[in-house]
Amino acid sequence: MSNGLLLSHIIQSSPYPRLLDLGRTNPAMGLGSEPWLVSQAVPVSNTQKERTLPTWARITLGIALTYFVVAYLILPRLWKHHEMRHAVFDESPRVTHTASDIPGDPLNIALIGTEEEVIRAMTAARWDPADALTFRSSVRIVVDTVLRKPDDEAPVSNLYLFGRKEDLAFEKPVGSSPKQRHHVRFWQIAKMYENRPAWIGSAAYDIGVELSRTTGQVTHHISPEVDAERDLLVADLTNAVHAQVEWLDGFHTQLQGRNGGGDPWRTDGRLAIVILPFTQGANSPTPKIAE
Repeated sequence: MSNGLLLSHIIQSSPYPRLLDLGRTNPAMGLGSEPWLVSQAVPVSNTQKERTLPTWARITLGIALTYFVVAYLILPRLWKHHEMRHAVFDESPRVTHTASDIPGDPLNIALIGTEEEVIRAMTAARWDPADALTFRSSVRIVVDTVLRKPDDEAPVSNLYLFGRKEDLAFEKPVGSSPKQRHHVRFWQIAKMYENRPAWIGSAAYDIGVELSRTTGQVTHHISPEVDAERDLLVADLTNAVHAQVEWLDGFHTQLQGRNGGGDPWRTDGRLAIVILPFTQGANSPTPKIAE
């Protein structure tokens, strides 16, 4: 058999007759030329281009993947953690009460920390502990008001929450008379806030000493702008110590009312939560509060 007939037989019986025929009709390239066979049979660069996604498709896929991780994995866990932390205040009353069970001042601020940490932070912010209210201290505050005599530890009247009077009370004097002053009362909450004691309080600004409009007793009257007093205390604390502040929106659904002295008040409904820094050596046990 001649070489021509042999080559034709090989081409016809081969599974790649077109490829071999190209080799025969292009002798310059050579049938046995390995580089030519590779470049013609397996166009590597074209195959890779066909399998690689376009740039716009990769960007779109990356954005979609990021959205899924953030929206369905990260944010739900963060929100759940946020809600669980603030749940400690869900069962708290929204206003205090007088000894006669008359609604008192609205609650508008919370502190997170031990009793020692609270006292240290408040004194660092230049808020002084207030005296307990007694008949003698009541007479003293009336006399000091008439004589315009300053009293950094003037007493505050007792208000009640969780069936007991305030656990801590602080004040910040204004001018030379105890008639006007900033003051706040705190009650410890039974539940913990991330394994730390939580306190809820009512901050208000006293504008004068008069007889109560509901009981006739000697008492301070407060400014209706209780949010301004809350914001002042938050600013004083954050300027004095490295505290973090969170806000619980919608804590109050009733945005205005009157306290036990008949004084009107109004609020935006938010509760300020001030997380105090850990104080070195502040390991004194805080008394357990009954549920």
